[in-house]
Formats: sequence, structure tokens, C-alpha cells
Amino acid sequence: MYSLLGRAVIKARWFVVAGVVAVFAIGSTWGIGVFDSFTNGGFVSDEAESMTDADAIEERFGSTSADIVVLFESEGLNVEDPAFAQAVTDSLDDIADVGVVESVTSYYDAELPDLVSKDGRATIAVLDVTGSTMDDLIDSYEVFLEHYEQIEVPGEVSASLGGNAAINYEINEQVQEDLELAEMISLPLLLVIMIIVFGALVAASLPLLIGGMSILGGFAITRVITEFTEVSIFAANVITIIGLGMSIDYSLFVLRRFREEIAAGRDKRLAVLNTVATAGRTVMVSGLIIVLSMAGLLFVDVPFLHGIAYGVMSAVGVAMLSALVVLPAILYLLGHRVDKGRLPWRRGKAAKTETGFWHGLGAGVMRRPVLVLLPVLAFTALLASPVLGAAFGGTDERDMPEDAEARVVTETLASDFPGGEDATLDVMVSGGGAAALSESMQALERLDGVTAVTPAGEDGDATLLAVAYDADSFSSEARELVEEIRSLDTGAEIAVAGGPADLVDMFEAIVDALPAMVGYIVAVTMIVLFLAFGSIILPVKAVLMNLVSLAAAMGVVVWIFQEGHLSGLLGFTPTGYLSPSNLVLMAVLLFALSTDYEVFLLSRVREEWDGGADNRTAVLRGMQQTGSIITAAAAILIVVVGAFATAGITFMQMIGVGMAVAIFLDATVVRMLLVPATMRLLGRANWWVPGPLGRLYSKYGIKENEAEPAEEKVPARV
Repeated sequence: MYSLLGRAVIKARWFVVAGVVAVFAIGSTWGIGVFDSFTNGGFVSDEAESMTDADAIEERFGSTSADIVVLFESEGLNVEDPAFAQAVTDSLDDIADVGVVESVTSYYDAELPDLVSKDGRATIAVLDVTGSTMDDLIDSYEVFLEHYEQIEVPGEVSASLGGNAAINYEINEQVQEDLELAEMISLPLLLVIMIIVFGALVAASLPLLIGGMSILGGFAITRVITEFTEVSIFAANVITIIGLGMSIDYSLFVLRRFREEIAAGRDKRLAVLNTVATAGRTVMVSGLIIVLSMAGLLFVDVPFLHGIAYGVMSAVGVAMLSALVVLPAILYLLGHRVDKGRLPWRRGKAAKTETGFWHGLGAGVMRRPVLVLLPVLAFTALLASPVLGAAFGGTDERDMPEDAEARVVTETLASDFPGGEDATLDVMVSGGGAAALSESMQALERLDGVTAVTPAGEDGDATLLAVAYDADSFSSEARELVEEIRSLDTGAEIAVAGGPADLVDMFEAIVDALPAMVGYIVAVTMIVLFLAFGSIILPVKAVLMNLVSLAAAMGVVVWIFQEGHLSGLLGFTPTGYLSPSNLVLMAVLLFALSTDYEVFLLSRVREEWDGGADNRTAVLRGMQQTGSIITAAAAILIVVVGAFATAGITFMQMIGVGMAVAIFLDATVVRMLLVPATMRLLGRANWWVPGPLGRLYSKYGIKENEAEPAEEKVPARV
């Protein structure tokens, strides 16, 4: 298979180069347009009870939340002062003339005391704009903003914007700013690291070329996907992280192997064929595991996860194909010129296989495997321990930067306006007549935590109630209240909408899908690893190693982002909760990526084993031959994901920090300590496979050559 692929790449090398030019042309023009196709929300399925209830309430009573809030403030004037009133009403007259604004409600026309701050120096106007979905509202907000920027508020009054449309618009803008900042930080550092690793300018530039193509190709494919399903705006950053990181990782291994082949005296044709057969095989195994694992997110009925899964699968697929097809074609064209621009200190430096730091480290671990294994497991258990106290909730304006205008307005409303701190649910009671309505209100008032039940509107046989409660909207008490309201039997139909109702349905979707998702991901990982290594022990061990690093990384995430440690350094506001959808996404990403470096290492170990080395020698040679390149790959990927720790959106910070921790643990604790220790303890059992599965591997295994190895191999020593 791989020799055929290598020969095809060589033969079609100019077509491949033309394809690269096409990908850059399409991706940098049409593909970049995917930013206009991304959507907001998607944390709850459209078929969920909370969404259908919210739609029913909006159909009868209109939107119950403000699309846009304009906050007017003054340090020296009171809202009753004529100058304050004139400034506000003049501004609102201009605002009402904006085409997308359907209605304006202010204190000066509605005389609602809740629209005035407690100190009387601020007031709000509530705007309804055209659009039924959040994406429509954001489009309307963009149109409104163009006109609003031309409107001047006279006198000593200042104005700022908030509301749902403003919050989501600012999040979209922040995502793009974070992406640009992360690229500005990471790309120069990546080039420096790769120059150090390869010691040659041409070789160092190739991974960046492949990385850029993977990102643009991923965007182009994702834009096609957006024609059929919703893809979250956060997919942009995740595609960039994974596309750039994995393409560079894969390119490093392909480049390293090609240069080894050239250094061994092989011509460029044979060097490409051997590179595709060895490093190419490893890349394909890694890429398959990541793509298939990300498909596990499709089991969860949360659209937000589906869109990001499609984006990551696209980016990794392009990265894998680029390393398997594009890079070998370019290497064939370059030949020995891949080392052009070689730096003086790297000239004539040959790789070591039987000695060196990594060989010595592995030998030391394998001499005392138990003494290494137990403390390492204890250390990772300590890192994982905060997971036991994880608290799950949602996201709100606190995920935005502290100085974001929409966040400031939201927090001002909560702290300075009457009832701003009250948490409420929208409850619609319909059918059953006056008796059922009365019984429903009394039943609601009796529920634990409910502080007030206030009629907020009437439409025929339907009454909208504002149900205030005294619990945190992210708390389990708030979710229990939703479930109790849904279970009321009062002779009327009851619909509930609000943040806690959304969380109930999202939690239920995740919990229901979790067994199938976990079972699928573990199964496909073990199947691919079995086909790659011809062992049933190594896949089991790899999954367990993944769980160790995953648990440790998740523990660090809980410690930082839930408990608030390092929040000052990272610049985010801890809420005491973590969104379960974000954690599921991160867990699947980390599990898939955690296999990466073990695949890189074990592929080389298997190569040595197939070449006749015993278990211990194969492991030590594999560690020495891959040690520096895995370290470089990990450093590069940590730079890529670590750059997103500077993001203004807390969710992206969490992804960046969590992935950086997991990658560091995989490249150090797992690869340097756990793998050699467990390989030594298991000995020849590492390579054990029952007869029927051995024949299956011989026939269908993902092997480096077409020759079928024997079903069982007995080493000279273990």
C-alpha cells in the first residue's frame, strides 16, 4: 500500500504541487469566508424541551430577553433632570429611525421604575431588532452598530451597549482577534524552534508551509460543511490549533525520516518510498485515531460539539494527506536541497542509535521499572484529584474580557438596577382556564427556592409568569427547580424557558450519550492500534496511558478554571463552574491527541522489533531515534496551543491550557517514564497476539511493507 502511494506521489509530483497552489488560492479566498458562515450557540438541540418551550413562549409573547440594551449614565445628572432626559430622548429618536430597530422601550415613555438605576443616575432603553435566530440578531446588530456610531449623545450623558445580540457579536469579534494574536505569537516562535531542530532553513520552512495549507484546507472543507449543518464560531480557533499543530507534528516526522534516508546514502526516490512506508504509516495511524475519535462527539445531541468535530476532522484529514502526499512530493523535488541553508553547528552531525540521552534515560527506567512506575502514577493521581470536586454549569458574560462593553453593561444592570440580581425563569401556563392558572401559581410558589411568581403577560388562554428563585442559575438547585416545574400536574400545560432549563437538557443529552461515545472512542482506538502494532496488549496499555494523562490534565483544568487558581495571571474571571459541553470536547481532543506520541514511539519500536531486536533493545532504540523529534514536536504543539492561553474568551484559554498540560505530560511523564517502565514489566507479552488475531493482522494490518510477518515472534531475550 505505502510503496504504491509513494510511487504515485513521485509520478504525480507536479500535479500535487499544482494542487497545493489551488488549495492556497481557494482557502485564502473562498475558504476564509467560512467566518461568515459560523453560527452562535448550539449548546442545546433544537428538539430539546427547553428550546421548544422557548419557541412556544416567544410565539405567544415575543422575545422575553433584550436584543439590545442601551445604558445611559451621567456622573453629575439625575435621570429626572431635563438635560439628561433631553439627551436620552434625542438619542433614542435617532436610534428608532434605524431600519432594523422594531421597538424602543425607555423610562421616558413607559415610566417603568425598573429602567432606572438605584442611585437615579442611569437608565436603560430596551431595543427589539429584526431577526428570529441569534445569527439574524447579530446581523441586525451589525447594521445597527453602523448607524449607532454616527449618533452622538449630547451633554454630560454617556451611552454603552449590551444585550444578547451585543454579547454574541463581541464574542465573535473576540474570537477573530484571539486567532490573529495567537498566530502572531506562535508562528515566529515555531520558525525559530524548527530552525533549531533541523538546522537548515529550507527544512524548517516546510512544516509551516504544510501547516498553512492544512488550516486553509480545513477552512475550505468546513465552509462546505456549513452548507449542511451549523458550525460554531469557536471551530475557527480549534481548527487553527489542531490543523497547525498536527500538520507540523506530522511534517517533522516525515522530514526527519527523509533526512535519515538521505544521510544513509539512498537516492531521493528510495528515500521518499522508505519515508512514506515508515513515517507515512505512523502519520496515517495517528490521523485515523484522531479523526475517528472526534467522530465520537456526533453521538452527543449537542450541535455545538458536532460542528467543532467536523472542523477538527477536516483539519486533521488535510494535515494527514498533506504529510502523506504533498510533503513527499516536495521532498522528491528538493532531494538533497532540503538541507539548503544548513547552519554551521549542524553540519556533519550524525544521529545516534545505540547511545545518547534518550537511550540512557530509557535504560535507567527499565532497570527499576516499579520504582519509576509507582511514584509517577501517584503524581498523576495528585494532579487528577481536583476532578473529584468538579462542578458543572454554563457560560455567561464572565467568559468575556473584563473590559468588554457588553459585559460591563450586563454587570452594571445586575448590580445597579432594581431586581438586577434576581434570577428568573419564564413559565407559560396555557389551557385549563382560570382555576388551572390559579393552581399552577400556587404550586409554583410552594416550590423550594421560589421567591416570587409574577404575571408578565397574557395572550388568550396563555399566561406568562416570571418565576424568581434564590439559587445560582448554574447550580444543581436551579436545575432541580426546572425539573420540578416540568413535573407539576395542575390541569394546564406548562412550558419553562431560561438558562437552567437549557442546562438540564444539555446535561441530559451528554449523560445519555456518554456510554456510547466512550465505548466507541475506546473501541476504534484499540482497533487501529491493533492493526498498527499487531498486539492486543499495546492498545490496552495505550488507552490506559491516555486515561492517565487525560485525568491529570482535566484535574489541572478544574484547579485553574473552576477553582480560580492563576486567574490573575491568565486574566479570566472564575465562575466556580465548568461547562460540561466544553469539558466533553476537551476530553475527546486530549484523548485522541494523547495517543499521538505513543504511536510515534511505538511505531519505531515495532520497526526495530520486526528487524530482529529483542523487546528491551527495540524500546531503547525507539526512544533514542524518536526522542529529539518527539520533544521538538511537543514543544511546537505546546507553543501553538499555549498561544491560545492569551485568548480573551475563557473557553479558548481552557482548551489551550488543558491541551498544553496534556501534551507536556504525554511527551515527558508518559513517553519518558511510563512507556519504558510498562514495556519492561510486560516483556514479550507486549507483542502477544492470539492465533486468529495474528492471522487477521497478517492480512489486514497497517504494516510498513507488503511482506507478511510471522504470526508469532520469539525474541532472543526480554
